[in-house]
Amino acid sequence: MIRIRIPATTANLGPGFDCMGLALDLWNSFELYPTPSGISVETSGEGAGYLPKDETNLVVSVFLSELAQTDCDPLSGFRIVCHNTVPCASGLGSSSTATLAGVMFAKALERSRQGEDPSDLDFESVLTRAVAIEGHGDNVAPALMGGFVIVVPDARGVLTQRVPHSPIKTVVCVPEFAYLTHVARAALPQEYSKADAIYNIGRAMLVAEALRAGDDQMLTMAMTDRIHEPYRLKSIPGAQNAKHAATKAGAIAVCLSGAGPGIIAFARDGYDRIGRAMKAAFTAANLTSRYWILDTSDSGAHVGRLPV
Repeated sequence: MIRIRIPATTANLGPGFDCMGLALDLWNSFELYPTPSGISVETSGEGAGYLPKDETNLVVSVFLSELAQTDCDPLSGFRIVCHNTVPCASGLGSSSTATLAGVMFAKALERSRQGEDPSDLDFESVLTRAVAIEGHGDNVAPALMGGFVIVVPDARGVLTQRVPHSPIKTVVCVPEFAYLTHVARAALPQEYSKADAIYNIGRAMLVAEALRAGDDQMLTMAMTDRIHEPYRLKSIPGAQNAKHAATKAGAIAVCLSGAGPGIIAFARDGYDRIGRAMKAAFTAANLTSRYWILDTSDSGAHVGRLPV
């Protein structure tokens, strides 16, 4: 019996497209129980009404695929229990928590069957596999490692740097709008100008330094983007107005959370005011929405054994 907890994440952080992410204090947990036969998935909380309950569930499909690459014999059967507080398809990395859970279950089970501690995983190999499955690491890296992480692909695997950051609260507003990642990626151009590339490179470095130093003025100026937000915001009704509303309500900096549709605002106070302002902007665009006030999380994914 293995239990895994994994935090939500916000990726990109404005200009850091596909290479920066931050863990948030909102968690999904997953439990694996061997059974005599069959495969089943039980989900409570977010996604309980529609996430698959069989082999097509992302946790299960990744787990089975990863397990097939180990020396472990297949389980005769198992049950996976998911307790979700991260909203699905929100820009908060819910699918990354599922991908990581599948990879970590396979590696933890392999260690357990070898008589080793299943909680003592090689996180570098977990990250490499999760990035290979996801295609980019800006969600899985901070979800695994916690905190603020810079992550880039490399011929030798994945390069990561966990950058210390000053505590700051966020307000995340998520509209009820289907904006899947593959649709969000299809909205992007195939090529960018040198000017836009330079614009983003410089600002991504400034965002990292602003978060490290707790420099709110720098964060305000730096968290702007020319690579993905101009193309995605116009596809999400009310999103641009929600950004403006959050800024007007007192947010320090505002951007898309990941690919969206969620909008994340960084703030020092007035959190409910900021949340209500974003919610009103989505309401004006005929979309219902919810908001969360979240701390960042220095803790990442962890594995434990459940009592028999």
